[in-house]
Amino acid sequence: MKTCLRTMAYGLLGGLAAIGVGGGAVAQEASKPFGPWLDELKAEAARKGIRAKTLDEVIPTVKPIPRVIELDRRQPEFTLTLQQYMNRVVPKSRVKKGRSKFRENATLLTEIGRKFGVQPRFIVAFWGVETDFGRVDGGFPVISALATLAHDGRRSRFFRGELIRSLRIVDQGHIAHTNMKGSWAGAMGQFQFMPSTFESFAIDYDGDGRRDIWRNRRDAFASAANFLSKSGWKPDQTWGREVKLPAGFNLKLAGLKVRKGIRDWQARGVRRVDGTDLPTRNLQASIVLPEKTKGRAFLAYNNYRVILRWNRSSFFAVAIGSLADRIGGG
Repeated sequence: MKTCLRTMAYGLLGGLAAIGVGGGAVAQEASKPFGPWLDELKAEAARKGIRAKTLDEVIPTVKPIPRVIELDRRQPEFTLTLQQYMNRVVPKSRVKKGRSKFRENATLLTEIGRKFGVQPRFIVAFWGVETDFGRVDGGFPVISALATLAHDGRRSRFFRGELIRSLRIVDQGHIAHTNMKGSWAGAMGQFQFMPSTFESFAIDYDGDGRRDIWRNRRDAFASAANFLSKSGWKPDQTWGREVKLPAGFNLKLAGLKVRKGIRDWQARGVRRVDGTDLPTRNLQASIVLPEKTKGRAFLAYNNYRVILRWNRSSFFAVAIGSLADRIGGG
């Protein structure tokens, strides 16, 4: 899969190919002037139940953003090695900060972790990789960014749907449109949810009537945990571990399509990186080679697959797991 990177946070923003934006482009969209196109969009939003008051307030503020098109056109091909990626995404400074953030939010994280069945260190790891623990949100006005991409014509159907959802989020009172900031591609909040992800997984954890994934850590942490829980996360397992393959290992056995018990991999000569035996618990696992036929190898468990539902990049999954391991118990 092609994975696109941004300078600081390498998460949902950087993995649009992972959430299906490639299909359904409506080439005619870009041929329409932005103003008349926006009028049609407003009419569609009204038909879908968004209040006139909201539309009259928001639509006049929506402007095309040339920088968004530039960033969309210039998404870099994935050329970093795994080590280069890890150096950028899981530097020592982020590990140190992650441990500090874990301690700072330990009570809340423990509570949410128990409620949703997700180890708190993983919530912190996603938080760190996605937005550097809330420091980086992208800074783009989400509705205008999505309108720019929806009008562009290359992937209009996907982004038009996200745009309608973003208007609905504002209409429901979760956030003022002026405060709805995010990435150039419309990912938003502490964990960079697309509007469709927000609608499916965001949680009003503190019961104030708003699902505030931007400024409310209770809602943000719970929403991330809810995503993982509903995606099949297993709280009694970790994500995986780096392993050492034996000489002559059959590379046809590598990949997520092949699952075997840990004992089977042990019998085939797979060992921990220090050469010692694998864990005795016979979990189903796959051998993953993020750099295809070369480089480091990992034994991937169920939760690795769940991480890929967040972002279908093996580099991203290894980064999340590695950061969570290094954060540990805080």
